[in-house]
Amino acid sequence: MNNTKQMLRDDALKGKTIVVTGGGSGLGKAMTKYFLELGAHVAITSRNLDKLKNTAKELERETNGKCLPVQCDVREYDQVEAMRDTVIEEFGKVDVLLNNAAGNFISPTERLSHRAFDVILDIVLKGTKNCILAFGKHWIDNKQTNVNVLNIVTTYSWTGSGYVVPSAAAKAGVLAMTRSLAVEWAKYGMRFNAIAPGPFPTKGAWDRLMPGDLQEKFDMSKKVPLKRVGEHQELANLAAYLVSDFSAYVNGEVITIDGGEWLMGAGEFNMLSEITEDQWDDLEKMIRAKKNK
Repeated sequence: MNNTKQMLRDDALKGKTIVVTGGGSGLGKAMTKYFLELGAHVAITSRNLDKLKNTAKELERETNGKCLPVQCDVREYDQVEAMRDTVIEEFGKVDVLLNNAAGNFISPTERLSHRAFDVILDIVLKGTKNCILAFGKHWIDNKQTNVNVLNIVTTYSWTGSGYVVPSAAAKAGVLAMTRSLAVEWAKYGMRFNAIAPGPFPTKGAWDRLMPGDLQEKFDMSKKVPLKRVGEHQELANLAAYLVSDFSAYVNGEVITIDGGEWLMGAGEFNMLSEITEDQWDDLEKMIRAKKNK
């Protein structure tokens, strides 16, 4: 088995138009590429139009698909509405919204200014809200059904995490919004789901989060029971399934894809995996000796 192979049939997304926020690089780019390979039209958005244009040209060349770059700051509702209208003018409709745009940095919370905190909340929580409202209201007003929203969250959306408090708070809000609207807006023919990825290294994001030699000092693969980080195609496979009609009965779900990372950190005695076989033998002897007293 090759876990980096494409999962779905070639025309699985044919006829669908997908909007991917933060689609110009990293995981957004990887998911966009696979959507194009599966026959979808894709619009990618971010604030950096030059990067979007370069990505769109690259992906169109590699996939023979249609990728539309649209500049948009998701923090600004009027820009989101304008982006939506541009995509609809180009492709006629939008079937899927993938909220992937994010911001994060690692810092002790006491070192953060209130403005730094707001930057993350505005991109992740407010940006996701803006996109959901702009597209959701359009779908409702036009009675368009069989549409869905896929949000990218994190496993610390439900556990919390030190040193990324703004991101944890924002992602928790996105997760709550996902589950809430999955119930409230199902009557309009909408589905809402989320993916919580573990370590999927990307050049830009990981260099910002862990500059210098921090990536070597804090090897993320050591926190994963499978002893590796994720491959981008693995995430793209899951995302493609969740935005496809094959997942038509999946609604209000968050799917973790992290090799067991968060469970390893959650279990109180999981650190015992560091004990060697010889040490286990010694422990057993000690326990038996106590029982025989």
